[in-house]
Amino acid sequence: MPLLPSTDALLYHSPFARYLRINSSSSEAPVEKKWRANEKVYSAWSVGDDVKAKAAQVGDAAAKEYSKASAIAQNKTGAIEMYSPKFYAACTFGGLVACGLTHTAVTPLDLVKCRRQVDSKLYKGNFEAWGKIGRAEGFRGIFTGWSPTFFGYSAQGAFKYGGYEFFKKAYSDLVGEQNAYKYKTWLYLGASASAEFFADIALCPFEAVKVRMQTTMPPAFKGTFDGISSITAKEGTAGLYKGLYPLWGRQIPYTMMKFASFETIVEMMYERLPGQKSDYGKAAQTGVSFAGGYLAGILCAIVSHPADVMVSKLNASREPGEAFGAAMGRIYKDIGLKGLWNGLPVRIVMIGTLTGLQWMIYDSFKVFVGLPTTGGAPPPAPK
Repeated sequence: MPLLPSTDALLYHSPFARYLRINSSSSEAPVEKKWRANEKVYSAWSVGDDVKAKAAQVGDAAAKEYSKASAIAQNKTGAIEMYSPKFYAACTFGGLVACGLTHTAVTPLDLVKCRRQVDSKLYKGNFEAWGKIGRAEGFRGIFTGWSPTFFGYSAQGAFKYGGYEFFKKAYSDLVGEQNAYKYKTWLYLGASASAEFFADIALCPFEAVKVRMQTTMPPAFKGTFDGISSITAKEGTAGLYKGLYPLWGRQIPYTMMKFASFETIVEMMYERLPGQKSDYGKAAQTGVSFAGGYLAGILCAIVSHPADVMVSKLNASREPGEAFGAAMGRIYKDIGLKGLWNGLPVRIVMIGTLTGLQWMIYDSFKVFVGLPTTGGAPPPAPK
């Protein structure tokens, strides 16, 4: 009686084993090489999975710490009722932090933009500009104007965001809930314009110092308060506000576009996402705020850029006693329509990033103190 073949023999004569022997040219070395290559791939995947796992752990730990800090802050401050004095104080502080930090962070971009607006032939590009400034003025030179930027835009952000929440509620109460929702875009435009009117009065003195520091080489002043005292000594208080009209012309349309487009974009995003805004967590909602803010910032930069160029030119070259209209006419004659768009690509990048980060920081702070994020609210119940 013949013996049954062993398991090893069956495996050896199987079609799959014959295929391996044929394709390995009677040598098992290539198969071993393939196996070693696969081991490397698997090892890389393993490392990638480890990194992802560690990143997830860090993220979870950060979220827990954030939640703990938020709970502590809310316990200390107590519940914040919507549209109470405490609510407006929180919004004002959130705007201060959001605008002050972000504008200061992009000072190197702002420096190049202002200098190219005043003299378009000065630099060919951003990196060339930073290289020249670094060699001539050192690393600190790249951040010329950071101090008036921080003080000025912190003050502006406080009035802008706090004022916007105040005027939005005031105008909504004035026209009624149903009309406020029906004409919500006009409500956003009116509230943001009103807030920016006062915000620019707070910003203007610091903007005058910043522009003069950034457009003179070497910088005209040692710092913010040295600049304010120097300007007032030579030109009086009016010297700090000679750029106010073009600042209004730049900032009010900018802010109207910033707030109205942000509210509209965020609402559209939530309409297209599955579920409702309340279905999403805090991190997801602040992510929507960043995306909506970035898109709104691009529109803001385009709308306000000609006025931004004129502000830089007026603060840099307007003569003492020269009439506002005469100065604008002289500058426009020198630079023409094309000159009003100098530095636009840089400003789009700068303002898009700025606006996205500002809305993210502002809404993150609102969440931190127990308030809802901005935008995407449901329509009121019909009466």
